[in-house]
Amino acid sequence: MKMENKKTLSGLDFNKFCANIDGKTTALYALTNKNGCELTLCNYGARIISLIVPDRDGNMVDVVTGHDSMEVIRNTDDRYFGVVCGRYANRIARGRFQIDGNVYDRLAINNGPNNLHGGVNGFNERVWDVEQLDAQTLIMRYLSVDGEEGFPGNLAVQVIYHLTDDNSVDIIYEAETDKPTVVNLTNHAFFNLSGVGETTVDDHKLTIYAAQYLPTDNTAIPYGKPAPVAGTPMDFSTPHSIGERIDEPFEQLIFGHGYDHCYVLDKGDGVYDKGAYCVAPRTGIALTVYTTEPGIQLYTANWLDGVTVGKHGKHYHARTAFCLETQHYPDSPNQPQYPSTVLRPGEKFMSRTTFAFSIG
Repeated sequence: MKMENKKTLSGLDFNKFCANIDGKTTALYALTNKNGCELTLCNYGARIISLIVPDRDGNMVDVVTGHDSMEVIRNTDDRYFGVVCGRYANRIARGRFQIDGNVYDRLAINNGPNNLHGGVNGFNERVWDVEQLDAQTLIMRYLSVDGEEGFPGNLAVQVIYHLTDDNSVDIIYEAETDKPTVVNLTNHAFFNLSGVGETTVDDHKLTIYAAQYLPTDNTAIPYGKPAPVAGTPMDFSTPHSIGERIDEPFEQLIFGHGYDHCYVLDKGDGVYDKGAYCVAPRTGIALTVYTTEPGIQLYTANWLDGVTVGKHGKHYHARTAFCLETQHYPDSPNQPQYPSTVLRPGEKFMSRTTFAFSIG
């Protein structure tokens, strides 16, 4: 049903997100808090579309890249803005893995020789069911059927978004299965704390609370053993601007055309604690990431090309955003030394990530 001239605080038109896909209806939802912050979400991919928070002068700034209609979302190459990635976020080498001796080798090869973010029609391409609990809380649900994108088991997934009164976006992921499977869920928000589309994020000061990271081959699959960040341009254990060392002739940066690496967080798997902190000098907006996940993938939007027009006519060029994707490690199903991503019947997958905004 169309809403006459109804727009969000961030200027998005609700009507432009109404569509019918595979017999299900898409829509735009807005959550607001007492401070005037707004989080907008679309149930196509359970994605974050916009997020406005105050800067040091009290101006409201949209800090998340996104598109302003379903038409653009469906036709863009920028498939992952703000989405929930699954059934397995990040990469699985050669699109195959084993559980209990059973081989699953029919995963889509959609990123070089590997499977990325659940395949060609991962969770980002699905219409989720929605339940809005109140003005600040929304639940998205999706049933991924046995065999979908080559993964075993019927997997029931629930993602709860809550916009708190202290200007945080709290995300809780839950999943249950009827057959042993692998699960790795994350939100793929692209942030620019200076305001989306305004400038690169080179000046953003970033800290990641990790003494180690996972070096990869040139297809972004980890070799296996973590490596120390000390003495390398991968070191964000103390604050560095994102652009300070990004073009150094360091093999890992050459492979990824910038940062696209998983950091092994110091806090340990399952412990809800601080994983990263970032602040933009232009606005003073600071982002602190808390998570129960063992890793954070830092991605500096190296492949954005500025072709697709984003919200309010903004063009998103390379390095005009960064991602801090809280998750288990890439290719964990094939690397038994990593924390397990196997979920079995009778178990419940639970994960929590909080994006907390303040003035730095």
